[in-house]
Amino acid sequence: MCSGKTTVGRILAKHLGWGFLDVDEEIERKENITIPEIFEKKGEPYFRKLELITLKELSGRNDVVISTGGGLGANPEAMDLMRERGLVVWLSVSYEDFLKRCGGDTGRPLLKLGEAKLKELLREREKVYSKAHLRIEGKKPEEAVRMIMDHLYQSA
Repeated sequence: MCSGKTTVGRILAKHLGWGFLDVDEEIERKENITIPEIFEKKGEPYFRKLELITLKELSGRNDVVISTGGGLGANPEAMDLMRERGLVVWLSVSYEDFLKRCGGDTGRPLLKLGEAKLKELLREREKVYSKAHLRIEGKKPEEAVRMIMDHLYQSA
């Protein structure tokens, strides 16, 4: 959460001349309600199922950068799918930076968990995040994009 996935994804897509897709935005468009409303009205399990379905739909496209929510990247099935279909980048931020970036964001249902549970959630997620092809830690968006571009060109 709040690592800059959407911001970096949009900039990267522009540099590559590709399309940009955001899983959360696609879900909100399809459901015609916000993510917090989905959590409130239909529950987190329903949302997590929608995330995976949407990822499967979007990841079949070519020449796109896809931004996922933090929970989707922590789903082992989703991580395997993403690794099969493209380059997976983990934008990593410290817990302190995470709090600075989104601590006051009332639109993020998981922030209501409390500090101890939130830290545990992030530690658990990191186990799956660590399977990403590339980890970029604490960089500004343009720096992160440059590092991703460098990685793509080195791998080509």
